[in-house]
Amino acid sequence: MSRSQVLSVQVPPLEERRRLIEAEPLPVNIGALLDAAAADVPGQIAWNFFESGETTTYATLRAQVNALANGIVAAGISKGSHVGVMLPNIAAFPTTWLALARIGAVMIPMNIAYTPREMTYVIDNGDIEWLVIHEECLESLAGLSRWPGRLADSRIFTVGDAADEFRSWATLSTGQRGKFTAPAPVGLDDLMNIQYTSGTTGFPKGCMLSQRYWLTIGKVNAWRDGRVYKRVMAATPFFYMDPQWLLLMTFYHRGTYFSGRRQSSSRFMDWVRAHRINFCLFPELVFKQPPHPLDRDNEIVRVNVYGLGKEVQAALEERFDFIAREAFGMTEAGSCLFMPIEATDMVGSGSCGKPSPFREARIIGDDGKPVAQGAVGELQLRGPGILQGYYKNPEATAAAFDDGWFRTGDLFRQDERGYFYIVGRIKDMIRRAGENIAAREVEAVLRGLPQIVEAAAVPVPDERRGEEVKAYVVLQPGLAAKDLPPEKILAYCDANLARFKVPRYIAYSDGFPKTPSGKIAKKILTQNVADLRQGSFDRVEGKWR
Repeated sequence: MSRSQVLSVQVPPLEERRRLIEAEPLPVNIGALLDAAAADVPGQIAWNFFESGETTTYATLRAQVNALANGIVAAGISKGSHVGVMLPNIAAFPTTWLALARIGAVMIPMNIAYTPREMTYVIDNGDIEWLVIHEECLESLAGLSRWPGRLADSRIFTVGDAADEFRSWATLSTGQRGKFTAPAPVGLDDLMNIQYTSGTTGFPKGCMLSQRYWLTIGKVNAWRDGRVYKRVMAATPFFYMDPQWLLLMTFYHRGTYFSGRRQSSSRFMDWVRAHRINFCLFPELVFKQPPHPLDRDNEIVRVNVYGLGKEVQAALEERFDFIAREAFGMTEAGSCLFMPIEATDMVGSGSCGKPSPFREARIIGDDGKPVAQGAVGELQLRGPGILQGYYKNPEATAAAFDDGWFRTGDLFRQDERGYFYIVGRIKDMIRRAGENIAAREVEAVLRGLPQIVEAAAVPVPDERRGEEVKAYVVLQPGLAAKDLPPEKILAYCDANLARFKVPRYIAYSDGFPKTPSGKIAKKILTQNVADLRQGSFDRVEGKWR
C-alpha cells in the first residue's frame, strides 16, 4: 500500500484513539499477553530470527516459554531473583525474558560488548544472582578477577557449546511440561527489568522497569495509529529497550516479529523487502545509503524516526514511499511523545508531536514554574508505567522527580497547537557570547549534508565569548576532507543556522567513541586533549590550527 493509500484510510481522531487505549485494561502481566495471542492465533509465526533461521508459532512459543519457566524454577530461580542475560540477537534472548516474566524474576540485560570492568560493575550494582551468557562472551567473563555478589559457578548458564564448568541453559527445558503455573502471583507493578542506561560519563544507572512499563509501551505503540502492523522488524540488540517493546507491540497485533543478528544500514532495506515489513524504527544512516531502484518497493506503512533532520523528512518519505513520523521516548519513561500518522502538515516541522497515551507533559522553567507558550524549558512527564526509580541510587531517583513529574533533562518548547519541539539536552548546551546553542541542532544541520554520516558539536573555551562551537564530522566511506572541505561545510551551516550557532572549528574524524547504546561519547572524544582548537580548521582565522 502506497503512502497516499495509507493516508486515505480514515481512523478515529487522535483524542478518541487515546481515550480507547487508556480505557482498555492492560493484560494482568506479560505472560497473559502471550497466552492471549497464542489462544487467538496459535499457528501464526510469532517471530523470525531470519539470519539464524529460528522461527516459532505462538502456540509453540508459549510451550517453550512455559517449559523454560518450569526449568528455571527447578534450578532455584524464583520471583524477585536478579538474572543477568548476556546474549546476542538470538531467539534464546526473548525466550529467556518471557520465561523470567512468567515467574516474576528480574532480567538485567547486559551488552555483549561489555568489558570485564563493565560486567563487574553491572553484576555488583544490579545484585545479579544468576547469569545467562553466550559462549561468545565467556572470554570477557573469564577476565573477572572474582565472581561478584552471589554469583557462583552453579549459577552460571551458557548458551551455545557450554564450558565444562558451567551449566547448559538449553537443557533446563529438557523434560519440562509445556504448561506453567507461577509459584507466586505476578502483577503489573512487579519489577521486570533493571535496564542500565548508557551515560556518557561514569557508570550507568539501573532503571527499574515494571511489567506495567513494558505492557504500556507495547500497547501504546501498537494502537496509537489506529492501524494494525502484522510484520514488525527490530534490528538493534535485544539488550536495548526498543526490541523488547517492539516484541510486545507485535504480540498485541498478533503479528510476526523479525530480527536481524545486528544492525546493518547497507542490508536494512533488503531485509525490509524480503520480509515485507510494515513497521520499524528507521536509522538515519539508511537514508545516507546510495539510492536504489527498489527503494519504493516496500510494504512499510510507518516508520518511527528519532532526531532526524527536519530538512530531510519529506525527502525520506518521497524516496521510500512510506510514512515517517518523529517520536520521543527514553528508557526511564517509555513512549513519551509521538507525531500522529495523519499529521501530514507537520512533515519537516521538526516536532516530536504530542503526548502519548498514558502521558501528560509540561515544560518547566528555571524558576520551577510552567513557561509561557513558545518559551524553552525542561520537559517533564507523568503517568503510569514510568520507571520506579534508579536501583540502589536514592539520590538520583529523588533528583529525577519533581512532585511526581519525571524530569527528562531535555529542553523543549511547545507551539500554539500543542506540538512539542526538542531543543537539546540541558547538559549538552554550548554557551557562546550569552547565547545558548543546542549541540543537537548543530549536529542535525551537519548531518543534512549527504557526505556527512555523523557529527558531534562540542564547546571550546574562549576568552572573548566564553565558548565557541567545534564540530567533528565523520564522512561517508571513501570520502576525504578534499571532497567536502571546511568551506563547504561552513557555507551549508551559514544557510541553515543563525550566525552565532555556526561552528568556528571544524575537525574530521574516522569515527566516534560510543556509549553501549550507540550514542556518541563526547567526554571520551574530548578527554586528554590539551587544546581543542588544534587539528581544526578555524573559520575566523581561515586556517588550520
